Amino acid sequence: MLTLALKMTARDWRAGQLRFLLVALTVAVAALAASGFFIDRLRTGMERDAHQLLGADVVINADLPVDPAWRAEALRRGLTLADTVGFASMAQAGEGERSQSQLAALKAVGPGYPLRGQLKLSDDPAQAEQSIGQPAAGIPAAGTVWIDPGLMGALNVDLGGTLRLGDRAFTVARLIASEPDRGAGFLNFAPRVMLALSDLEATHLIQPGSRVTYRLLVAAPTPAQSEVAAAYGQWLQQQIQARNVKGVRIESLETGRPEMRATLDRAERFLALVGLLSALLAAVAVAMAARRFMLRHLDACAMLRCLGLSQNQVTALYLTEFLLVGLAGSALGVAVGYAAHHVLLQALGSLVAVALPPPTLAPALQGLAAGMLLLVGFALPPVLQLRNVPHNRVIRREQAAPQPLALVTYGLGLASFIVLLLWQAGDTQLALYTALGFVGAFAVFGLAGWLGLAALKPLRGLIDHQSWRFAITSLQRRPGATLVQIVSLALGLMALLLLTVVRGDLMTAWRNATPADAPNRFIINIQPEQRDELAARLTRAGVREAPQFPMIRGRLTAVNGQPVTADTYTEDRAKSLADREFNLSTMTQLQQGNRISAGAWFSDRAGTAEASVEEGIAKTLRWKLGDKLTFDIAGAPVEATITSLRKLEWGSMRVNFFVILNPHALQGTSQSWITAFHLPAGQGALMNAFTRDYPNLTIVDVGGLLRQLQAVLDQVVAAVEFLFAFTLASGVLVLYAALMGSQDERSREAGLLRALGATRRQLSQAQLIEFALVGGLAGLLAASGAAVMGWGLATYQFKFDWTFDPTVWLAGLLAGALCAMAGGWLGLRRVLRRPPLLTLREAA
Repeated sequence: MLTLALKMTARDWRAGQLRFLLVALTVAVAALAASGFFIDRLRTGMERDAHQLLGADVVINADLPVDPAWRAEALRRGLTLADTVGFASMAQAGEGERSQSQLAALKAVGPGYPLRGQLKLSDDPAQAEQSIGQPAAGIPAAGTVWIDPGLMGALNVDLGGTLRLGDRAFTVARLIASEPDRGAGFLNFAPRVMLALSDLEATHLIQPGSRVTYRLLVAAPTPAQSEVAAAYGQWLQQQIQARNVKGVRIESLETGRPEMRATLDRAERFLALVGLLSALLAAVAVAMAARRFMLRHLDACAMLRCLGLSQNQVTALYLTEFLLVGLAGSALGVAVGYAAHHVLLQALGSLVAVALPPPTLAPALQGLAAGMLLLVGFALPPVLQLRNVPHNRVIRREQAAPQPLALVTYGLGLASFIVLLLWQAGDTQLALYTALGFVGAFAVFGLAGWLGLAALKPLRGLIDHQSWRFAITSLQRRPGATLVQIVSLALGLMALLLLTVVRGDLMTAWRNATPADAPNRFIINIQPEQRDELAARLTRAGVREAPQFPMIRGRLTAVNGQPVTADTYTEDRAKSLADREFNLSTMTQLQQGNRISAGAWFSDRAGTAEASVEEGIAKTLRWKLGDKLTFDIAGAPVEATITSLRKLEWGSMRVNFFVILNPHALQGTSQSWITAFHLPAGQGALMNAFTRDYPNLTIVDVGGLLRQLQAVLDQVVAAVEFLFAFTLASGVLVLYAALMGSQDERSREAGLLRALGATRRQLSQAQLIEFALVGGLAGLLAASGAAVMGWGLATYQFKFDWTFDPTVWLAGLLAGALCAMAGGWLGLRRVLRRPPLLTLREAA
């Protein structure tokens, strides 16, 4: 039996009946393997470097110096400690009019830093930019600082030069090439300046109310004893919860670097779903290829049954053939995916800055299993129908109806589809939503196709044109095959439209979410008496718009009279938001870029304290209209009722606030002011003058940040477009399979009609009309599906307002009709040029 199966496989391969199936499987597995290898390397790299990313085993982040009792407990447990203090401040270089200043992320480090990983230094700016350097031996010497290489050009300072921080001048000793525990927070985009902790006091930069992060690094004596540090971290969490300590966060192997972990998780899920979309489209192609294979082997099965093979033997014969093709296609797909993931890493560039470990065998095994799962789920139902071919088919062209066992296998295909979604997405809810959406689209397309065919039926008697009558009759004669063709074409075209038209709009909107004139400077801590003079100087410098807003810091203490404790919120983001101090503001008019999504703006009623809350944070913290929020502002409680929810344009880079209170609620509170504006090119000296004239100001230059974000976005887009190439290939396969699925039957019909007297011109016109109708309907359905998917991506992924483009439907209609007509012409042009008798003989 195995020998016969091998011979049949070789024969079908030479006849070209297995090649399309192999290509479809290869593309599907390659898409899954490419994202799988990449995600696997990221995950194993994170596990390997988790402690290095923290600089310790456990890190205590606090708004105030760490409790001495916690230090004593760590020492009692035999743990090693190191301190860091971080905050943003202005660094200055030069004298007089030639002086320059730059916002820097200052980090004062104590002896022993870092406890895990290596801090690398260099004297060569080019090497430092490439993270190439030598391990640091200790911390900066007294009176010296280590800086990022980017700060050299910004301040025009060289090694050995002088850098002023507050009241103290330092010598620039080395360049920082690599910092193991550098966070990804907003202020860490500023260039780093590292100094010894013992030198910090002399700068006089830390004053009452300063925003400072105190970090206590804790590590076990050896990495193998990390469970001791983990136990200490659990003890700390218990202390924080029992005492309801505010402003303290514990980072560990599981919770450390949440911003990086969350970013990687989102990237992993998105890349996995892109690969999954390719696999799903390829699965449709696999199913159609298997169906065509089944139709072409009906006569061969009948002959094998006449020669004595049983149903089970016939089934085993073809299952063995499909198993061989599945293994070959899956293995080839894994190889292609492995090569493709290297291209993906190259496209991501600096987003993957650390050296990743080699991939494990898990993605390869997952790719092989996924390929076989696709084959079993989507190719098994047509193949099992071959076992029901009757002996007398060699004489009578009859095909038995599908048996219950064959119908059950379609349920197996759906189950395989859902299992693959669950496995690939890694998120049960997301996978189920995706599965329901895909099955829903399939059902909607099928229903719309059936209604379209029903609407065509009355036209047969109304149109007095022979080619139109031939076309409509042909569509009505094969309603099942026509529906399969419409649905398959719609799915394939939907992917193509999403890639070419809608995806282009998405990427453009994503890139343009931050406008060209977005604010590139922020000024914080403006005092009331400085406001007018500052505004006048900005106007003289050509700044067109620099609105100033009051900013008041307050800590959330209660919601509806219930104290906010460590147990109030369980979700990490909610806990982080509730635990930090809020930057509150007050105003009478709704600021630009905000709109009310629920409730109403302040009523200005005397004696009423009202709050307007950003809708995202309200959802995260489970706030609703009518809730009463209590904030501790400089030791005084302030209670306000939520009267409105706001939707913000975060991408505008303007000043935005989570919570805005009406002026009555904040009467008598001390306020500083904040502004954001776009500084024209060539006016950089103005900021240096502001730093000299107003030492209290904190000036944040985010121009470099915007450029860096744009560069990162370009890399992400390039990586996404690379993976979308697999989806494009899968969509093309579906189009090909849909158009070629009925080629044999159409060849027989064309030959018969020509033998009965139909002209070549009439048949050619009828085929073009038929394919134009099928393709046009499929294109309209595809455009509708692509528009809905584009809206979903814009609303729930990219977070910007989506505008429907009517040209998508025109593009879908034309693309569907043209693709179907071109495919029909390519598939049947030879039939119309050959004698009818020869065509009927070959098609028989």
